Amino acid sequence: MRLFLMLVTIFALAPHAYGQDLYAFPNAGQSQDQQDMDEFQCHKMAKDRTGFDPMAVPTATRPAPQQKGGVGQGAVRGAVLGTAVGAVTGNTKKGLKAGAVGGGVMGGMKRSQSNKKQQDWANQEAQNYQQNRNNWNRAYVACMESREYTVR
Repeated sequence: MRLFLMLVTIFALAPHAYGQDLYAFPNAGQSQDQQDMDEFQCHKMAKDRTGFDPMAVPTATRPAPQQKGGVGQGAVRGAVLGTAVGAVTGNTKKGLKAGAVGGGVMGGMKRSQSNKKQQDWANQEAQNYQQNRNNWNRAYVACMESREYTVR
């Protein structure tokens, strides 16, 4: 499940990563070789200063919350508990049915809460990535502009 969530997060971030490619245009007659060297050096400088590499595969900064709950799991747990309560009160079948229904409802609620936590985690990871990418872009652009390029 964690691998699935990591892949979903990576694919969700991919358009942001590739949608922000920067283009540098020489303003002082720099050759293509000079521009290539300047771009490489500014990429490295921005990576060193921000700790972010836009060429690296995006990774999560913290693990995804574990999936919890579920109607099936809740129903089984509720049935077991209901059977025990039914045995004490003298009606095992009634306790089993009531426990299964109640457990299923509770399990569904837990799953819903768990899904929200996972969505919140994915949104936070996307925001972290976007902020890191923006910081890297600013550092890269500042470096390239100091070498007389226009960057868009």
